[in-house]
Amino acid sequence: MNICMFNNTYYPHVGGVARSVRFFSEDLRKMGHKVLIIAPTFEGYDEKSEDQEKILRVPAIQNFNGSDFSVRIALPFLIDEKIDEFQPDIIHSNHPFLLGDAALRAAHRRELPIVFTHHTRYEDYTHYVPLDSELLKKYVINLATEYANYCTGVIAPSGSIRQLISNRGVKTPIKVIPTGVDMEFLSQGNGEDYRSKIGLPDDTFGIGHVGRLAPEKNLAFLARSAAAFLKEKEKAVFMIAGSGPDESSIQQIFKEKNIVDKLVMPGTVKGKELSDFYNAMNIFVFASKTETQGMVLTEAMAAGKPVVALEASGVRDVMIDGENGYMLPEDASENDFASAIEKLSQSKEKSTKWNQSALETAKKFSRQNSARKMEQFYEAMISRKSGADTLGQKEQDDWEYTLQMLKTEWELIAQKALVAKETIEDTLLSVPKNKENEG
Repeated sequence: MNICMFNNTYYPHVGGVARSVRFFSEDLRKMGHKVLIIAPTFEGYDEKSEDQEKILRVPAIQNFNGSDFSVRIALPFLIDEKIDEFQPDIIHSNHPFLLGDAALRAAHRRELPIVFTHHTRYEDYTHYVPLDSELLKKYVINLATEYANYCTGVIAPSGSIRQLISNRGVKTPIKVIPTGVDMEFLSQGNGEDYRSKIGLPDDTFGIGHVGRLAPEKNLAFLARSAAAFLKEKEKAVFMIAGSGPDESSIQQIFKEKNIVDKLVMPGTVKGKELSDFYNAMNIFVFASKTETQGMVLTEAMAAGKPVVALEASGVRDVMIDGENGYMLPEDASENDFASAIEKLSQSKEKSTKWNQSALETAKKFSRQNSARKMEQFYEAMISRKSGADTLGQKEQDDWEYTLQMLKTEWELIAQKALVAKETIEDTLLSVPKNKENEG
C-alpha cells in the first residue's frame, strides 16, 4: 500500500501525536508499505537530514499563540503535486483542523478512502486560541465529530475514546488501535548510568514524569502532590522530563516549598536518554485528565515502572488499580495522591510485584501488534471504499476533476457553517431570555 499521512505535529516536536505518526510510519515501512508524511515545518528540524521521498514539509507559522505548535500556511498546489507523484491508496489524517482540511480535500478529489485518528480531546486545547469560551469548546467538539463522519473510518487510541466519540455522534466505523510501545528499547535503558550522570545516589527514591509541560496536563496538581510527598521524604526527588509553558510554574511550586534541590528537570530527553530516564525512576506519576491513550504510561510500564495516576480517559484503558499501580478517583486531592506515592514507596515487595505486572501490561501494547491492526484497518477501508464506488464509476476528464474540486471545497465550507450554526443555536436555547431589554 501507498499510505499518505497528514498531521499538524511531527518530529522534532515532542508529543503523543508526533510520536504516534513516527512509530506507525516506521513500522508500516518495515512491513513493506510506502508512507508519505505531510507535516508543517518546525523550529529545530533539519531539512537536509530528512528523506524527501518520505516527508513533505509545508511552510508554517512557528509557536502559535505562545504554544509549541506550528500552524501551516496554505499552499494546496505544493501538496497536490507531491500526492499525485506518490499515488496513495489511502489517506490518513491525524488532525481535524489545518492540515486535516488538506487531507479531506486530497481524499475526496481523488476518490480515496480516508481514515482519521481521533488522538485528542480537542476541547481541552482551546486555551491556545484567542477568545477561548464554552461556545468555542462546543464548536470544536461538533466540528471534530462532523469531520469524523466525513471520513471512511475512524481510529480511536483507546476504548474510552471510542465510547466518548460514539456518544458524541460519530457514525463512521471506529476501530481501537493504540500507539505501540517499543518494548525492547525501553526495557534496555540504563537507569544506573543516568543516576550517576546527574549525581543521584542509588538509594534515592525517584518519582518520574515525562511529557509536554503544558496547562492541559494538570501539572500544577502533580507538582504540588509530589512536593507534599517529598517534603516528608529525606531521600527522594521528582524527575520531570519535558519542556513547555508550565516549566517555570513547576519550579516556582518547589521554590515555595523550599525543596527546589529535590527537583530534577533535564528538559526534553530523546533517544537512549529517554529510555535511561524511565529506568532511572522508581515509579511514574501522572495527573492529566485530557489523555486519549496515556502513551507515556505504557512506556513507563515497558521500563517496568508501576504508576500512580488519576482515573481518566486513556488511563483506565492501561491501568489496573492494585496490580500495576494506584489509579485514584479523578477528584482525588493532592494529599490523596501524595499518600498513594508514599504507600508504594514503603513496600519493596509490592513494588517488585507491580514492576512485573507493569511489564506484562506493556506487552499488550507492542508496536508490532498495533502496526498489524493498522494494516488490517487500512485494507478494510480500501475494500469498503472500492465496494461503494465500483458501480458506474467512470474516469474523470479535466472538467469533471475541476467540478469535483469545487464540490469538495463547497462541502467543507457548508459543513463548517452548519456546525457553527447548530452550536450557536444550542447555546442560545440554553440561555434564559431577559425580562427586559436593557438597551
